[in-house]
Amino acid sequence: SSTMNTYLFVYDLMQFCGHSWIFTNMIIRFISFGKDSLADTFYSIGLVMRLCQLLSMLEILHILIGIDKSRLLPRFLQITERIIVLFVVINSQEEVQGKYIVCILFFLWNLLDVVRYTYNMLARTGIYYMPLTWLNFSLCIPLYPLSVLAKAFAIWVSLPYFESFGTYSIKLPFPITFSIYFPYVLKTYLLVLFLGMCITIQNLFSERKAHLATASIKKKRS
Repeated sequence: SSTMNTYLFVYDLMQFCGHSWIFTNMIIRFISFGKDSLADTFYSIGLVMRLCQLLSMLEILHILIGIDKSRLLPRFLQITERIIVLFVVINSQEEVQGKYIVCILFFLWNLLDVVRYTYNMLARTGIYYMPLTWLNFSLCIPLYPLSVLAKAFAIWVSLPYFESFGTYSIKLPFPITFSIYFPYVLKTYLLVLFLGMCITIQNLFSERKAHLATASIKKKRS
């Protein structure tokens, strides 16, 4: 319906504004301060980044109620990966926040999202610009695996801090005798992360083929 289409356009616009601000801020800070800007990336843009990622959880709801025709599992994996790495790993360990990998990770996320939400906004209005369509469905194929590697590295460098501080590790006293050692949970999640990457990449190739074919047909008709 037109109401749902308007709502989705506003949602995409909000995300575009948020990620564009982050992306532009990162570039300007790097040009102005060079490598010194990398260490405090999280402190300068972390709040807006967290808001954008929390807002992205609505996309799962959009798919569940049927107003977004994307596949649920790949989108769910992409969103939960970011939420876990951003909120559980980076946000909880101040020592990790100053690592260069956080800047690299944020750069990859925002580059992908600026293109994706630009494409989505135009698509809501019935505009399919062929170069943008190609970029949206092609850029993610090399950049998404790179972002997964960056997530895995961020988790890996955080392990010593989780081991030292015992963050999220739980040990219940007798007679229950139950414990969760969180570094083991993160190491297990690394396997899930790469398994999810395989599923998502397969879906990205499928979406690219379908959307480029559709865009080509629409271009010929016009």
